[in-house]
Amino acid sequence: MNQSYGFIEISGVVAAIDALDIMCKTADVELVTWERKLGGRLVTIIVQGDVAAVTEAVETAAANGIKKPVCKAVIARPHEEIVKIVELSRSRWDKK
Repeated sequence: MNQSYGFIEISGVVAAIDALDIMCKTADVELVTWERKLGGRLVTIIVQGDVAAVTEAVETAAANGIKKPVCKAVIARPHEEIVKIVELSRSRWDKK
């Protein structure tokens, strides 16, 4: 599997959407899912793609977004347990 996940956690829904827009326009990544915590005050965006694309997308969004992220991460070749967690999050949105 040459896939990776990119995570950006940021304060606010508008800032999260802006970061997602930057990531999708920067590199060949796609949205997997998103999570809102603390009533939407913290939003985690999860994208997937190849390692280079995800890294470029996350770094560009972190540097150029309207807010700086609270944290960010890229997981290359995620363990199957990580994939299960991300898919569980995704399945919550698929049901709606």
